[in-house]
Amino acid sequence: MSEIVASPLSRVREIALLLPETEERTSHGQPTFFVAGRQFAQLRDDHHGDGRTVVCVKTSGSDEQAMLLDGAPSTYSRPAYLGPAGWVAIDLAGDPDWALVEDRIARSWELAAPARLLEAGGR
Repeated sequence: MSEIVASPLSRVREIALLLPETEERTSHGQPTFFVAGRQFAQLRDDHHGDGRTVVCVKTSGSDEQAMLLDGAPSTYSRPAYLGPAGWVAIDLAGDPDWALVEDRIARSWELAAPARLLEAGGR
């Protein structure tokens, strides 16, 4: 009996949609997740023919972004369009660390969520 492996999109979707008041919409042709109308995660699969599958998430700013990019260049990269705003892309190829992916998506949600959700206990 073979194990059924979930696609990166289904895993990212499952993680993101568990967070309060999250919705999924297509943005720029990509599955994108929003909280209170603010984007916090985007799945990119072969974006502009780059051959990569990544999830893009917010960081707290350029310092955290640089720390992640320098500390784990095989995991994190600077995504097109979102990178200048401090976002990182997490590589989902092979066997990614899904606990790390879940944590980074949740952290990104916290950075985008309105204060009323955070004050209510957030995630």
